[in-house]
Amino acid sequence: MATATTTTTTTTTTTTTTDEKTAGHERTDDEDRSSSRDSSSSSIKGPTLEPIRPASRISRKSHASQNRLSLHRERSNNGYGVDDLVDRSSEEDGVAGGGGGDIEAVSSQVDAPDALTDPYEVTWDGGDNDPMCPRSMPQWRKWLVIFITSVGSFCVTNGSAVYTASYADMMSEFNSSRIVVTLGLSFYVLGIALGPFWSPLAEFYGRRPIYLASFLFFMIFLIPSALAKNIQTMIVSRFFQGLAGSAFLSVSGGTVSDMFTHDKMLMPMAIFSLSPFVGPSTGPLIGGVMVMFVQWRWMHYYLLILSGALFLSIALLVPETYHPVLLKRKAARIRKETGDERYYAPIERSTKSIPKTVGLSLLRPFQILMFEPMALILNIYTAMLLGLLYLFFGAFPLIFTTNHDFNLWQVGLTFTGLLVAMIIACCVTPLWNNFRHTLKERRRRRTGVLKDEPEDQLPQVIVGAPLITGGLFWFGFTSTPEIHWIVPLIGSGVFGLG
Repeated sequence: MATATTTTTTTTTTTTTTDEKTAGHERTDDEDRSSSRDSSSSSIKGPTLEPIRPASRISRKSHASQNRLSLHRERSNNGYGVDDLVDRSSEEDGVAGGGGGDIEAVSSQVDAPDALTDPYEVTWDGGDNDPMCPRSMPQWRKWLVIFITSVGSFCVTNGSAVYTASYADMMSEFNSSRIVVTLGLSFYVLGIALGPFWSPLAEFYGRRPIYLASFLFFMIFLIPSALAKNIQTMIVSRFFQGLAGSAFLSVSGGTVSDMFTHDKMLMPMAIFSLSPFVGPSTGPLIGGVMVMFVQWRWMHYYLLILSGALFLSIALLVPETYHPVLLKRKAARIRKETGDERYYAPIERSTKSIPKTVGLSLLRPFQILMFEPMALILNIYTAMLLGLLYLFFGAFPLIFTTNHDFNLWQVGLTFTGLLVAMIIACCVTPLWNNFRHTLKERRRRRTGVLKDEPEDQLPQVIVGAPLITGGLFWFGFTSTPEIHWIVPLIGSGVFGLG
């Protein structure tokens, strides 16, 4: 009796011990899988910040009313903040559904196979070395694409400023006041401001179709400007020119990130970012020469010729670079070659409609302005700088024509101070890059973690802000007939450098 009891107790104890060991092994396996997943996730290249992952279906349903009013933290497939593509088992594997988040992370997931739970999801083979990946293109072709897209941005912003040289001729021909004629510039810039609607369309169709469609409409609306018989036609057509051309300012930046990795993007992005400022700086000069030697309508003919050449260049020389669309093409090719319809690209699992995506992309800037004070401050700062830049278009003719007897094309030359200063600012970009690397290395020695921080971008602003204020005071207090004309010109250059 006692022996039986002892045996039963021993058996029970053994079973319990075995169960505990089994549970311990299961916990260990779970921990190993979790640590493996964490390590594989950390091996994914991309932004140093934690990726923003879509919320689960349950949280979406329970917080639907809050999401309508607040800024729900979801990422689009190109990282621009629109809703993610799909809702699948991302809650289980920790990967954003549909390959959401940064493109660089999506293209690098092939180096971390544990992060992928579906073997039929098509990714880049060998990461950036995949022949279909834009980052595997030859360097000369990458820079050719950068050049064409940069000239496109130059053309759009140049079209805003070249118009200012025709004020006097249009006032006499259309019998309009200067304020009414100036609306042609204001409505053009307003059209550019509405450009974010192009970005979500690029998520569905890719960047190349957006470039072609935008420049086609840009050329179409240049025709009524060149043939306008009244100021109303000019103002309306100028608005649609800005709206169509804004694609190069809202989408082209993504082309740079499509072709270059994070550590090699600085110089291409600096050159691309320079082009929208070169356009306004050279616009008055080009317009002044045309008004002086031909006719004011030739400004629009010039833009029509330039945009036509760019349209052909894009059609012949600029390939599609948007990663999700290229993965879609790759998936279609694999399905055709294997006959297996289970292969798919992340973008093919999209459940978002175009109207909803466009609506969210237009709503998102206002949400950011309302709920992100730092973004609001920086946006106000940038808006003031851009407004001051366009105020120069009215101030330069007034000052240099009245005080220094400059003619129209000479007034256009005065904008070269801004142009030279901005080129200098672009050339010193590598110095700021080295400074940011120094900050990052200093942080690594202190914390043991090598990563960027958003604050690393602020030293440029800290140095540039006093230059802006000083340049404006310099320009304002030296714009008198007694002072040589080059002195206020240098002041405008100090502002441009800032």
